[in-house]
Amino acid sequence: MLPEMPAPAIRTSGLSKDYGARRGVFDLELQVQGPEIFGFLGPNGSGKTTTIRLLMGMIRPTSGQAFVFGLDCVRDSVAVKRKVGYLPGDVPQFGSLTGEEVVAYLGGMRGGVDRRRVQSLCERFELDLSRRSREYSNGNKQKLAIVLAFMHSPELLILDEPTSGLDPLNRQDFYKLLREANDAGATVFLSSHVLSEIEQICDRVGIIREGRLVRVAELDELRKSGNKSLEEVFLGYFIEEPPKLLGS
Repeated sequence: MLPEMPAPAIRTSGLSKDYGARRGVFDLELQVQGPEIFGFLGPNGSGKTTTIRLLMGMIRPTSGQAFVFGLDCVRDSVAVKRKVGYLPGDVPQFGSLTGEEVVAYLGGMRGGVDRRRVQSLCERFELDLSRRSREYSNGNKQKLAIVLAFMHSPELLILDEPTSGLDPLNRQDFYKLLREANDAGATVFLSSHVLSEIEQICDRVGIIREGRLVRVAELDELRKSGNKSLEEVFLGYFIEEPPKLLGS
């Protein structure tokens, strides 16, 4: 008898969230195997955040299903959240709570975290947890969100525009942290609208446009396809950094 194959880290089947006026996500068929770093690339408003909220069970699909390690993202949303390190595109406001209190509160919900791991992450990003969240700059709020996503060494990281607000040096530190987590066995699902960022860190990429997945490819395949194919995919859309030829 053949051994049972492990469930994909992420699988969607006909996943749709229709907000009307052609906004949302439509008939998404996607599979992410672990461990890999999968880039989810598309312009602002293309459906990246909606897809991530569906995976996290934060919104219900209009139709179709999403699974994380075989767990239904709606029915088993609590169990899914235990397995995932989530970094939202809009970092929550924690008001008068200190960074330390935020870590303790969310760590307690996960059954506790390794304090040495938290300290190491904070030292890496020079984050002072004794300060109140409302006193943090945008960059420090993003650093706190990174600490919260990585502190429990999750099996799957779902990251929505994770480098937003980080300076270039902190971005490089983040990329190193991402590779270390992946080397340790974590699967990464990372959304971005910056082509060069996806090229730097991802193994495969899915390209979404107007709520529909238009292509999934290995990075090497995209490099071989050259500028023409990429220009066709992104024709008429704005990307934060000028598109460049992959591999140039």
